[in-house]
Amino acid sequence: MKPDRGMDGLNLLLAGMGSAYGAFVPVYLTSQAWTQTHIGVVLTISTVVGILSAVPAGLIVDAFGPWRRTILNCGIVATGIVPLVFAVFPRGLPILVAMVIQAAAGSFFGPIIASTSLGLVGREGLGERIGRNGRYGSIGAGLGAAVMGLCGYLGSQRLAFFVAALLTVPALLAARAIGQERAPVAPEPADEAKPGFFAPFALLRDRRLLIYALCVALFQVASIAVLQLAAVDVTARLGSRGALVIAAFLIVPQVVVALISPWIGRVAETWGHRTVLLVSFATVPIRGALFATVRNPYVLVPVQVLEGAGGAAFGVMMPLVAADLTRGKNYTLCLSLLGLAGGAGTAVSSAVAGWTTDHFGRAAAFWALAAAGLVAVTLVALAMPETQEKPGERNGSR
Repeated sequence: MKPDRGMDGLNLLLAGMGSAYGAFVPVYLTSQAWTQTHIGVVLTISTVVGILSAVPAGLIVDAFGPWRRTILNCGIVATGIVPLVFAVFPRGLPILVAMVIQAAAGSFFGPIIASTSLGLVGREGLGERIGRNGRYGSIGAGLGAAVMGLCGYLGSQRLAFFVAALLTVPALLAARAIGQERAPVAPEPADEAKPGFFAPFALLRDRRLLIYALCVALFQVASIAVLQLAAVDVTARLGSRGALVIAAFLIVPQVVVALISPWIGRVAETWGHRTVLLVSFATVPIRGALFATVRNPYVLVPVQVLEGAGGAAFGVMMPLVAADLTRGKNYTLCLSLLGLAGGAGTAVSSAVAGWTTDHFGRAAAFWALAAAGLVAVTLVALAMPETQEKPGERNGSR
């Protein structure tokens, strides 16, 4: 298998394994007699672990150099063990430990895959390569969601966790294929020092990074909890049929991402990075408003096209903007800082949605998330500068 095909396979398989979590976790744990409070505590703890491990993950990935593939393999194995815990030991402490492991391991995947992609194709081809990563990741997530939904409909979600665990072996083989070219990351200049303990503080002096990090956090605040709220509501209203609707909620955006991600990577280089950011962020408040006003879950399925379009652009643009901001220096660490901002936004999203639902109802929670999305759009429009290098600047930097 060639390195580029290995990267395709790795993105597909990791996304397939990851589909065992997300919106299906609350539904599965509820079927195992968990209370909503206990589910919320576990999800919150795992989110906090993901947030706290984001920056250390970037520093570790940069520091390990040629040993990055070892970190990747360990993360794949850990991610493969977690669904087995869900299937065999669906009780308090084992599930908590499994979710913590999954969150910590997941912090490494984004930086490793992005830096590996940069090493494989260079800065000029990064947009299309990231788009291709998004395509295969969406295919994997869509297939995984379909399996989860079908298993839930048949009354055996536990089987889906065993299927996710079985993907560990082919994921390891795909990771091995990437390493055959011995170019897992972008080469660093010989006179460039490795990022040390104070590297994050140096990056945080860049005003553009701070603005974009806030935009990322607000995007996640406005986006993440929408499907969590909808999944609980759909399950309560439709029973076992709700699993199929939730699967459709997940599959539709993945199909959209698979179709348009490589195109977004190419268009971003032509239209400008800020323009694509603005369009992608605009989809978030529109989606929140539609979920607040439309009650029929079947009608909401096509609304998920907006999540696919916005999520595709968001996923492609984050590595591109990070490359713009760093020019190859501390690239992985920059991605980790942005991941930290996104993780914080994820935690706030769940907390805001839960509190608003308890006090004002589910529709009000959707409106609150839409309002956060509108703030994000405004910030991109008024404060976020264009970060894309001009052709002369890029050529001159070589």
